[in-house]
Amino acid sequence: MLLKEVCDLVGGSVVCGQERLNDNVECAFASDLMSDVLTLKKDHFLLITGLANTQSVRTAEMSDAPYILLCRGKQVSSEMMELACENNILIITSSLSLYKCSGLLYNAGLNPVY
Repeated sequence: MLLKEVCDLVGGSVVCGQERLNDNVECAFASDLMSDVLTLKKDHFLLITGLANTQSVRTAEMSDAPYILLCRGKQVSSEMMELACENNILIITSSLSLYKCSGLLYNAGLNPVY
């Protein structure tokens, strides 16, 4: 699924990494626990989270997850944006809940990590 399709499905706005909207993503993982994300043995996935701090961006970088969908209307801080831009990470924000975003994307055919 193209990231621009992800953005459209969740009524999202791109905060950082707009040039990556034509990238294709095959799977996603939803969590607010970054320790769970770090245990994944998959890379190049969409991280769906409501954790709005630099820890989520650092975790995405360490996990080779170049895309973050930030849910629940959370705002991106300037530190988050700077770190994401430095690491070429796309951030999409959505006012929808983590549950709703995950369900919409799953229903549209985006695979789970497991």
